[in-house]
Amino acid sequence: MKILLLQNADVVVTMDATRREIRGGSVAIEGKTIACVGTAAEVAAWIAADPARAPTTIRNMTGCVVMPGLINGHHHLYQTLTRAIGTGGGLILFDWLKMLYPIWGRMDPEAVYVSAKIGLAELLMSGATTVADHLYMYPNGSRIDDEIAAAHELGVRFHPTRGSMSVGESKGGLPPDHLVEQEDAILKDSQRAIDTFHDPERHSMLRIGLAPCSPFSVSGTLMRESARLARSHRQVGLHTHLAETADEDRYCVEKFGLRPIDYAESVEWLGPDVWFAHMVHPSPADIAKMAHSCSGICHCASSNMILASGIAPLRAMVDAGVRVGIGVDGSASNDGNHMLGEARQAMLLQRVGWPGFESRAGRFSAREALELATLGGARMLARDDIGSLQPGMSADVVAFRVDGIEHAGAQADPVAALMTCSPVRAWTSVINGRLVVDDGVLLGVDLPALVRRHNAASQRLLNA
Repeated sequence: MKILLLQNADVVVTMDATRREIRGGSVAIEGKTIACVGTAAEVAAWIAADPARAPTTIRNMTGCVVMPGLINGHHHLYQTLTRAIGTGGGLILFDWLKMLYPIWGRMDPEAVYVSAKIGLAELLMSGATTVADHLYMYPNGSRIDDEIAAAHELGVRFHPTRGSMSVGESKGGLPPDHLVEQEDAILKDSQRAIDTFHDPERHSMLRIGLAPCSPFSVSGTLMRESARLARSHRQVGLHTHLAETADEDRYCVEKFGLRPIDYAESVEWLGPDVWFAHMVHPSPADIAKMAHSCSGICHCASSNMILASGIAPLRAMVDAGVRVGIGVDGSASNDGNHMLGEARQAMLLQRVGWPGFESRAGRFSAREALELATLGGARMLARDDIGSLQPGMSADVVAFRVDGIEHAGAQADPVAALMTCSPVRAWTSVINGRLVVDDGVLLGVDLPALVRRHNAASQRLLNA
């Protein structure tokens, strides 16, 4: 079995049960799983105990903080095609969507593939090793297969969700009628995606989820039937947008006579297999209901800010025991794909959004933000094999340099400095035991050529 050794890190952040941080730490990876984590001396002793453990690959992590790979719990990768459209003018969610729906409706399989590859490449270079994506539009022959192909080529651990829209404008929904699908076709293709791609086993590299888009674009029947279909299979998750804006809150009350979380409960959408994106406007009762049902939340700080949706009560949700992770969200409602930067943004937004805490204990800390981006993301996705560095866990490890200009003078606490200083790119990234980013370079990808191909696809959408 091949052994990869990451040695002599300034700090190894384990995210284990005691949240151990190891100065001068090393991580030994055997095949696709973590074999040993400890001080450099402890890992060296583990290697010396068996001649078969001689490392086949060694990387020196001096000057780096090594930690579990970051987990992005909500994204729309196709939106890399339309960055900076509407966000510069301050549009709110509903107006922004109405402007972009017609452009997105021109996508084809090539556009879906290349946008996924560019978005995933950017995420990998920012420290993400696991990505959940929400693809809910399939125009012109596009399929979820197109983004799965891109993820497979890059080697990212992927949670693609088969999204859907079935209620168009003529039936009181938000999207144009020509972009919605028939519900029987949605369910049939959802079943096909599960049968073709889903792997429920431990250390899985790909798990399908079902993801009707939102209360304002699908019917209650599709929500309920999607939930029942997902629950007829192991480890198929359920994902949707919920309580993102005040407009959505009003829509749910007017159309269903229920606030968003109560509507979700009425269509069987609470439970440990569910994670909602955004949840900006929950009541205290909603938070208690989510905690009691073990439902998950993906916090998307930058998107919530750029579309003026509001500030999610992250502190209250975490303190109540809700399963919370972090997501970059769509590249067109964030205009970036920097997972470390998004964790930093989450920390900062909570501090400015809830400044009334009298003591520091009530404010969101750097380590809490890092935990949400690692262990929190694993819990949100209902995974027990990623999110921490411990023997037997999947070998998803990322390292960030803290000896550059961005961290000059920040050596007293390099872990906190990753959140308080300017975000940096990943120096090393290992996914499933394989080096994906090495010495700051994304391996096996011609990025300039990929950018050109992506921009050509973007121009075709904009000029059509």
